[in-house]
Amino acid sequence: MSEFATSLPILRVSDLNSAVREIIEGNFPPLRVEGEISNFACPSSGHWYFSLKDAQAQVRCAMFRNRNGLQSWRPRDGQQVQVIAQPTLYEGRGEFQLIVEQMEELGAGNLAAEFQRIKDKLAAEGLFANEHKRPLPQHPRRVAVISSATGAAWHDIRVTLAKRWPLLELLLYPVQVQGEAAVTQIVAALHNANRRAQEDLIILARGGGSAEDLWCFNDERIARAIHASVLPVVTGIGHEIDFTIADFVADWRAATPTAAAEQISPDREEWAQRIRNQRQQLIRSMERHLRDAILALDYLRVRLRNPLTALQQQEREVAQLQSRLGRQMRLHLARSEQHRTALQARLLRLDPHQAIDRHLDHIARLRDRLRLGIQYQMQQREQELDRRRLRLLALNPAAVLERGYAIVRDKQGTVLRSSTDVAVGTRIDVQLWRGHLHSQVLEREE
Repeated sequence: MSEFATSLPILRVSDLNSAVREIIEGNFPPLRVEGEISNFACPSSGHWYFSLKDAQAQVRCAMFRNRNGLQSWRPRDGQQVQVIAQPTLYEGRGEFQLIVEQMEELGAGNLAAEFQRIKDKLAAEGLFANEHKRPLPQHPRRVAVISSATGAAWHDIRVTLAKRWPLLELLLYPVQVQGEAAVTQIVAALHNANRRAQEDLIILARGGGSAEDLWCFNDERIARAIHASVLPVVTGIGHEIDFTIADFVADWRAATPTAAAEQISPDREEWAQRIRNQRQQLIRSMERHLRDAILALDYLRVRLRNPLTALQQQEREVAQLQSRLGRQMRLHLARSEQHRTALQARLLRLDPHQAIDRHLDHIARLRDRLRLGIQYQMQQREQELDRRRLRLLALNPAAVLERGYAIVRDKQGTVLRSSTDVAVGTRIDVQLWRGHLHSQVLEREE
């Protein structure tokens, strides 16, 4: 080995790469680099790996997850971008690379300026004013969806509404959602939906993408078509961080197509819970009314005398009257007999045959009158007893049923007094004088 060679220091490869990395990072501050993306990859770690190239050269790049998570869009191969990156050396393989901190689509600055110009212009015309915002219907039945027939937005909207409110009818107005042709198709779809007027509102939706991909939704023609729409318009364009001119003009801006579907639809589970709660309230109310009715019935049952008991009471009163009448008759007969005996004694003392005959005739007449009076009183008492017995029998439910009436009860045994007390289809029990009929209500008339 020559003297020249042996005079050089010996370095390990790792030491060499470390020294070169320090030289590169120490002499190159973060730079703005422009180029075309190629070989883009995003493994499960979430980091982005790609190359930036131009016509003469390329350089490997890495953008770690904590930095690319701040991006509102995802790059793709062939896209022209500008990056702010730190030149360095990957020591493990000795590869020169750029650690990217920020990324911007080439021409994004011009797009931002144009976006602000359109926004200021339409705001000055009042297209964003709240007084122009139309309220969304609370319970829409049909919804027009303006989106790509093959895009994720249309799929997400259908899946979301199928879970939340399957009764909602959807009509797709298929359009392109990217490029120059998209503008005219979206404007035409908005006009057609308003002309048909078959739906309750419109969803304008597209999945995520770069600023260039979403640029058609910043077109003035779409903004003015939304503003002129009679039907309320809900936008669900891109992701939560994406804002377009269409979002500012729309009656409601949702962060995503899925969020738009959630915004315009009731929640089936929420409504089911609300119905269950109302059902419980109704059951508790019915139980409370039933308890009150039972208490009232018990109170009336105590106050209402049994017809048989009343009849027995009347019979006791009649017996008492008969007993009193018998005593009065015996007393009257005894007095008459005493009077007759006294008269006979006087006659015997006086012995006036003619007077005796008159008195005997008078006594006979009195006896006849007494007998007739007694018979009349007995007839009157018996007639009064019969009238009271008939009145008591009329109060007997069995007697009412015998005359052709019936008692109708529901399956709980509650007596029905009105056709409104029972619903069509309810099974009922009809009590007749002899037997019962089990029936079902086919229709009712009030």
